[in-house]
Amino acid sequence: MTNTFVVDRHDLHRTRWVAGAATPLDDGGVRLTINAVALTSNNITYATFGDAMGYWSFFPTGDVATGCVPAWGYATVAESRCDGIQVGERFYGFLPMATEVVMHPVKVQDSGFVDGAAHRRELHPVYNQYLRCSVDPGYRAAGEAEQALLRPLFTTSFLIDDMLADNDFFGARTVVLSSASSKTAYGTAFCLAQRRGHGNARRVVGLTSPGNVEFTQGLGCYDEVLSYDELIRLPSQTTTVYVDFSGSAAVRRELHSHLGDALAYSCSVGGTHWDALGSGKGLPGVRPVLFFAPAQIKKRVGDWGAAGLQQRLADAWSAFIASVNNAQRPWLVVVPGRGPKALESTYAALLAGTVTPLEGHFITLAD
Repeated sequence: MTNTFVVDRHDLHRTRWVAGAATPLDDGGVRLTINAVALTSNNITYATFGDAMGYWSFFPTGDVATGCVPAWGYATVAESRCDGIQVGERFYGFLPMATEVVMHPVKVQDSGFVDGAAHRRELHPVYNQYLRCSVDPGYRAAGEAEQALLRPLFTTSFLIDDMLADNDFFGARTVVLSSASSKTAYGTAFCLAQRRGHGNARRVVGLTSPGNVEFTQGLGCYDEVLSYDELIRLPSQTTTVYVDFSGSAAVRRELHSHLGDALAYSCSVGGTHWDALGSGKGLPGVRPVLFFAPAQIKKRVGDWGAAGLQQRLADAWSAFIASVNNAQRPWLVVVPGRGPKALESTYAALLAGTVTPLEGHFITLAD
């Protein structure tokens, strides 16, 4: 028996748990018990862009009206008919919000495997890789929550910073980040701040809601933090890049209108303000583009090799997590939860925008 948390693809507020019979295991398959998943505003982004970016396709529900929101977390092999994968092994990766999942491993190596299920073959491979915790150099049993909560988001942050630098920031001197208190945004700001004192440093400005200004200022990685109603204070003659983590159509339009031709580049990453999303049509200045992290990964694997990219990521992650875990002023407080009700209520709180930026929710589904 399996239990899956599903949402209405056209009304993200409508959710339910669906019980079903366990999927039979074919030769070469593995059954994974899902132990714990991290929930952040990133999961709301997955749901918001479920159709546009294929996130509903990873774990189909069998009902075109509903979807299963993916989450990063840990799972243990409960049954295996695959050589090289043993019952009891623990893996980290992209998982459904459910009690179990059946996968079809290919490219099984010491480091882990790729899910070769037919419905995932056309999806980007970065989401199909599962790391064996026993040999993952980044894994720490005591730090599972932090890794699940921040590692996937920080990878996106690293790649945004890298993409901007690789394009010489499109000639801009200032980088503006919306939803600046969100984890992916402040990860990006952290990477940008590491350039301080170097020739490619840029001024980093965060936009956030009034209630999150103090928290965001305290991170120390923004040169300036403005509330959304202070956006007009941005210098309208300074060439600027806008990285939109909020998805708010109103904020995007106001910023484009205010900066006009001074806006050199505008990209959309997330949708924390999921209920205020809108298209980029008819906006003054440059047309917004959607940032897709796997495309930058593909470019850098070509430039640096897979090992070179992983080493750069590991070095950046080590510096970032040291700041996150600052004993005097931590950037993250893990909020543990247990069971389906905890997952359901956390999802609802994220959707409503009532989770504080300091919180990171880590939900245990099975020991």
